[in-house]
Amino acid sequence: MIRVGILGAGHLGKIHLKLLKDVKEFEVVGFFDNDPEVSAAVQKGSSLKPFASAHELIAQSDAIDIVTPTPFHFEYASAAIKAGKHIFIEKPVTLNSQEAKKLLVLANEGSIVAHAGHVERFNPAFLAARPLIERPVFIDCRRIATWNPRGTDVSVVLDLMVHDIDLVLHLVKSPVKKISATGSPVLCPTDDIAEARIEFDNGCVATISTSRVATHNMRKMTVFQNENYFSLDLLEKSAVKSYTTDPQGSVKHIQHEKLDTHPINAIEHELRLFAGAIHKEKNNAVTLDEAYNTMKVADEIMEVIKKNK
Repeated sequence: MIRVGILGAGHLGKIHLKLLKDVKEFEVVGFFDNDPEVSAAVQKGSSLKPFASAHELIAQSDAIDIVTPTPFHFEYASAAIKAGKHIFIEKPVTLNSQEAKKLLVLANEGSIVAHAGHVERFNPAFLAARPLIERPVFIDCRRIATWNPRGTDVSVVLDLMVHDIDLVLHLVKSPVKKISATGSPVLCPTDDIAEARIEFDNGCVATISTSRVATHNMRKMTVFQNENYFSLDLLEKSAVKSYTTDPQGSVKHIQHEKLDTHPINAIEHELRLFAGAIHKEKNNAVTLDEAYNTMKVADEIMEVIKKNK
């Protein structure tokens, strides 16, 4: 049994607390949140023990699930790794790639299992299409959301776009050649809207458009290959494969095929993979190495936006 503690009991932390109870490999020892009112409410609703400090919780745990606001990720993850504890960190793993690199070095030196919460990797639509995507030549991502103060302690690049950066890097698997980007604040000191174009050494191009001040929610991704393309609705969790049939005369016809998708609680699945990795099971979880690479691209996008202002 893996004794796990949760750092952060806000909106997402409460979800993690509930789901961890359903993972048989874990024993939830308690949680820490620096807001006394939140701690009292969570204790009353869950009967879980609130710890007086993050360090006390870390000392009593085998693994730590970090679901705090992003500015605290590096501090808590570093402390947990140095104490020899395995870590799961919600996205974005840190505020920047320099912090992510330091965590990666510490985790490797200590043989620590370190996973990142890039939940869209386990979206049913993405899972349905992933085995059929071999060599994308163009990827278009559009992720927009209505205003929600949660997550606005960082740029929309780290708040929302980071999901699509992770998916794109996972699909393309080629060094980044060039990045173009633009962005702007609307309601926050940091950027609320952003658009990026990523060119890869293998010729693939990806465009990502993101906003957190839209009038509606949308999470769509289209992946083009030479012989077909895939339309993924990550919000509706549906996927369609499109391809041309044999031409009749001079006209080609496009045929559309809806892919089978299977319901899954993506966060619970991530946590189960985390437990499996601690038990030395090989799996397809998002590792800290991958999260670091995502952060490097996110950093470059934010730097290009800054230069263009």
